[in-house]
Amino acid sequence: MHIPSHAIQITDVQPADIPEVVGFVMQARKAMFPMLDPAALPDDLRHFQRTYLESEGGRFFIARLAGKLIGAVGYLPYDGRFAHLHFGARHVVEVVRLFVDPGVRRLGLAARLVALLKAAALSERVKVLYLHTHPFLPGAIAFWQRQGFDIVNTEDDPVWQTTHMQCLL
Repeated sequence: MHIPSHAIQITDVQPADIPEVVGFVMQARKAMFPMLDPAALPDDLRHFQRTYLESEGGRFFIARLAGKLIGAVGYLPYDGRFAHLHFGARHVVEVVRLFVDPGVRRLGLAARLVALLKAAALSERVKVLYLHTHPFLPGAIAFWQRQGFDIVNTEDDPVWQTTHMQCLL
């Protein structure tokens, strides 16, 4: 399938988009992480407007094709919850919620969303983009490495094997 890049509109989330975006993210989350409680709404989604639209350091982008929501990605201030990671005094944000509709994958949309996210972070003087992913997500680690992220730590727990990554800006 070929979709011209101009046919996909990427924008910041607006307040009116929030219910649709939360539904899209929760549906994607359920498909990717079936072991998580599908009824448990994470705090960032429960407080979407405050987290991504009103707070300093939060951004969220969505992609639409012919009005249909097909992709999403955001970042929020890194909260330091992983004690073994050390970023010093640098301005760090955490990349979250990168999801692309399975019907439009492999067309470069995820890379476009990440490029826009990086540009936004640079304009806000962010120095480090941090994220974590897992090896059971097919192609995730290699994708992030292609986007300029390096592995900084991999946890050895048998279920999640959380892989922590960063991109210096």
